[in-house]
Amino acid sequence: MPPMKAFDRSAGAGGAQRAHGDHLDLDGHLLQLLLAVIEEGSVTRAAERLAVTQSAVSHGLARLRRICRDELFVKSGRGIAPTALAGELAGRARRLLDDLRAFGHAAGFDPAHLTQTFTIAANDLQRDLLLPPLLRRLRAAAPGVTLRVVPSNAPQPALLRDEGCHLVVTPRPPQGTDIFQKRLFEDRHVVFFDPAHGKPPRTRAEWLAAEHVSVLYEGRRGLQFDEWALNEGLQRPLVATVPGMAALAAMVRGGPWIATAPSLLAEGALRGLGVAELPLAAPPLRMYAVWHLRHQADPVMRWLRAELEAVVTEVLARAAAAPRSVSNGAASNGTTKSARTPPLRTKGRVQ
Repeated sequence: MPPMKAFDRSAGAGGAQRAHGDHLDLDGHLLQLLLAVIEEGSVTRAAERLAVTQSAVSHGLARLRRICRDELFVKSGRGIAPTALAGELAGRARRLLDDLRAFGHAAGFDPAHLTQTFTIAANDLQRDLLLPPLLRRLRAAAPGVTLRVVPSNAPQPALLRDEGCHLVVTPRPPQGTDIFQKRLFEDRHVVFFDPAHGKPPRTRAEWLAAEHVSVLYEGRRGLQFDEWALNEGLQRPLVATVPGMAALAAMVRGGPWIATAPSLLAEGALRGLGVAELPLAAPPLRMYAVWHLRHQADPVMRWLRAELEAVVTEVLARAAAAPRSVSNGAASNGTTKSARTPPLRTKGRVQ
């Protein structure tokens, strides 16, 4: 990227028009470019995301600088960071793009001609379970669509309000009068273990005495199940924690320890481990799709949510049809007890 040049703001009234462009020079492509550079923190990555050359991104930024009379980006380590004005403009750019999109699709849209990047926030369970088949489904209907997947962590409303995220898939839906949610499915917790090196616990006492592996996300945030167990006074020995669900399999395999996790992991990251019923009553894991009010009536976003729900139906049907069984103390490699999608009303706005 060429070095960023300082701006001459000393031009008088007669030179103002020459020093910067008119606001009518703005278009959707420039707004999209601004957001791509902000979100990627790199001209190179923004160019890759937009499928254009770095030179095209640099020329676009030069146009934006003339229009906005601001540098927009400054060097930060090996990347670049937005100026205060660019950060403020990002929210306006997203709203303008939403309005332009709604304007263009007012009479409906044809997915086959859709060119758009959807940003979806999800952590590892829902990311690995739902988003690969969602990408395949979207691309089959809309070859011009791409996905940008970001971690949801413990999502806050700002993720949907300010950060350009179209959809969050999470068991922890944020609350707000401008936030909508819909339950996608409900899963139960089971015990995963390596049948070559140990047996699953058959009783509550055995489960409490067993050595466990669990998940501890960034910021020392544990699983909802672990938070519930702690609140219930269920103290059990932990031999290891890993930063995500996908890492549980490697840690459990080859040792006598166990992991308590959602049963649907038997269809993905924990496939091949033994599975047994959890020998105590525990609350289910409920997974939600969450979106902002501005995307509620957008036909493209409604299509995206419908495609996600169709994927959920397919995944649950496949899990239910798998010729496997789960029983207390009996080793298996999956589950026939499918996750469920019962209706639920919760705090906040529910679709």
